[in-house]
Amino acid sequence: MKTKQRHFLEPVSLGGMLYSTTVVVSLAMLLMMTAQAEPQAPRSAQPVRGDVKKGRTLYLKYGCYECHGTEAQGGGYTGPKLAPPADPVEVLFSQVRDPVNEMPPFTRKVLSDHELLDIYAFLQSIPNPPAVNTIPILGAPK
Repeated sequence: MKTKQRHFLEPVSLGGMLYSTTVVVSLAMLLMMTAQAEPQAPRSAQPVRGDVKKGRTLYLKYGCYECHGTEAQGGGYTGPKLAPPADPVEVLFSQVRDPVNEMPPFTRKVLSDHELLDIYAFLQSIPNPPAVNTIPILGAPK
């Protein structure tokens, strides 16, 4: 007699209740994350140092502008806006090293941590745009 192989997302009955492997694994991971002995301070509490000029050069050299725009303003359907304001440095490192969606990964062999900090410094240096009501062509008071 041949047994039917189950798909890992197929619900299973345990004591009259339905569970899927995904739910069980998710709950286990949540418990492990909340069971840490002491909370750790976020790394962004430390001052982030980098060279803005080098960061802009690296941003262009590695092609970040192709998806995120030359001023990190976002590329419409390709890449999201990166600044201003720049996300915390941990978010940048996480996304660059282990990206979500269509972005290719940039390992330390390709882009060093120091270079990534320079890019982050560039992102932090981008000023906020002027308020809409201060732009004359958009109806600023005369």
